[in-house]
Amino acid sequence: MSNLLEATLADLPTCVTRALQEDIGSGDITAMLIPEKQHAKGEVISREHAVICGCAWVEEVFKQLDPKTTINWLVQDGDPVVPDQVLFTLSGNARVLLTGERTALNFLQMLSGTATLARQYAELTTGSDVRILDTRKTIPGLRLAQKYAVAVGGCNNHRIGLYDAFLIKENHIAACGGIALAVAKAREIAPGKVVEVEVENLDELNEALDAQADVVMLDNFSPSDIENLKHLNFGETKIEVSGNITHETVQHFMSSAVNYISSGSLTKHVQAVDLSMRLITRITI
Repeated sequence: MSNLLEATLADLPTCVTRALQEDIGSGDITAMLIPEKQHAKGEVISREHAVICGCAWVEEVFKQLDPKTTINWLVQDGDPVVPDQVLFTLSGNARVLLTGERTALNFLQMLSGTATLARQYAELTTGSDVRILDTRKTIPGLRLAQKYAVAVGGCNNHRIGLYDAFLIKENHIAACGGIALAVAKAREIAPGKVVEVEVENLDELNEALDAQADVVMLDNFSPSDIENLKHLNFGETKIEVSGNITHETVQHFMSSAVNYISSGSLTKHVQAVDLSMRLITRITI
């Protein structure tokens, strides 16, 4: 996770800047109702059970608005929380607190929602060697943030983008002239990169195994189809199951023949955690 965390933190300031710009625009006119030098203290609570993720994004929001803002965290990324639990307190210029509130909470509640769902998936694999993977079906512009949240929740990352691993699908296979040719070409283009092949039937699976793909993705195979594969010799090839995998169905695909289960729902079906900020004192200076 260290490489992902490093890349995520490098991307974070730009990500937050874009979010603040789209929200504030030419200026927060409602915040202008408050005296310019008024200071305030506030706290943020969760209204539901959740796994927290996104502390660094909150920090960055208020750092960019006013570095003098003080934040005192009572939780950290990965912590489970309960309804009405205080997550952090903050103090600073009242205008700044209210201007940054929505952007900060947007990041925190969305990433916490992703981490919470990932934790639910991860708990389903307790005692198993099967690893749950995310996909590239992420919110545009928040790829690294969501993949970080998936890892915080206890699941694993598939490839980050189109650059760090091959995923050879039907159209790639057709254009290359077959699975074996596609795998060979991939090895030539980027030696050392993981080569994964998506297959839709047993014949294609055998071709991918013969080509010694690193990973074979079984697309829309049923649980019974997968059970029937136990007799095959996969060699060094890892087996991934994908296609309409949800929290409700993931356990149906747990099998000794399976190494990975990937699900786009980890990042595309995320429900933001209900969070709330309230000012607890106002200090006029």
